[in-house]
Amino acid sequence: MCYIKHILMEKSLKRTSAATAKSALSLYTGVPALNPHVLHEQAEASVRALYQAGESANTARSYAGALRYWAAWFRLRYRADLPLPVPVAVLLQFVVDHVERVEGGARVHDLPPAIDEALVQAGFKDHQGPPKLATVTHRLSVLSKAHTLKGQPNPVRATEVQELMRRVRRAHAKRGDLPRPKQALTKDPLEALLATCTDGLIGVRDRALLLFAWASGGRRRSEVTSALVEQLIAIDANTYLFRLTHSKTDQTGAGSHLEKPLVGTAATALRAWLEAAGITSGPIFRRIRGSLVAEALQPQAVRAIVKRRAALAGLNGDYSAHSLRSGFMTEAGRQNVPLGEAMALTGHRSVQTAVRYFQAGAVEKSQAGNLLGNGTRDSK
Repeated sequence: MCYIKHILMEKSLKRTSAATAKSALSLYTGVPALNPHVLHEQAEASVRALYQAGESANTARSYAGALRYWAAWFRLRYRADLPLPVPVAVLLQFVVDHVERVEGGARVHDLPPAIDEALVQAGFKDHQGPPKLATVTHRLSVLSKAHTLKGQPNPVRATEVQELMRRVRRAHAKRGDLPRPKQALTKDPLEALLATCTDGLIGVRDRALLLFAWASGGRRRSEVTSALVEQLIAIDANTYLFRLTHSKTDQTGAGSHLEKPLVGTAATALRAWLEAAGITSGPIFRRIRGSLVAEALQPQAVRAIVKRRAALAGLNGDYSAHSLRSGFMTEAGRQNVPLGEAMALTGHRSVQTAVRYFQAGAVEKSQAGNLLGNGTRDSK
């Protein structure tokens, strides 16, 4: 019976399709037919535009820089243009050229000094010597994506490359060569930064920016500089809700219904900046040229503001824009805020990533870590 129903449905679909096609042909407008096996050049340009619109400026610059480095390194190493697909042997050479290993008690890598110097002189590297492992991993990731987008066999996924990188990461971990996180701006050092914000309109802006980024859940620098007045909901004189419509972990805005609160000091500072700058729409945080409020800040400006304020406050340590995010999460751990509640504000999707900062703050109050108490024992 089911088989008969299937046959009848299939025939019905064919009749419907034929009728629809006939009806559509009667509306023919004279537009040339497309080749279904080749993308039209106009459509190809439109696809590129859609890709660019859906990619953050930071990501685009990062990918472009990585690909330029690949092309320059390959040209110097092989005296040829970078091919796609890139042979697996080339990737293995790239790894040993850029990753340190220990031989005879010394750290070495295979990139010839002359090529290393040439890359620095041409502006493809900041300084001679091997880059951080994270940089090598990123460049491999970018090359992998380039192959995928071009529909080419992906050499980055080759067993030899994956196994080599696995062993490289293990060797770095055994040597203790792990990424060093930026100093966390917890409550006390943050207040030291805020105390420096006394230099007129710039100080009003920087105070609002620092509190906005920190108190709304440790916003990323791109989230701060892309924030618009239209995303603010004023509840009362002491409360705003900020609707985050796009983030690194929410590229499509699926979680945009979750507002981030700005309460008390953070709300007051934000209101003071908007009123002083006369901003009623568009980007919230902007450049100040003389006495004029100008265009929106770029993401790298957040890093510069944090570093400048940390220097003015006399803080020791390596602070950056990420210090606001890690500082919020660390402080949440210190104040026993539930991890889930803190993650709801930060937008972390990975518990493993979030808990690294959270536990760093909570460790001082850990009962499990203080089973011996203060080191004394009741003599009774």
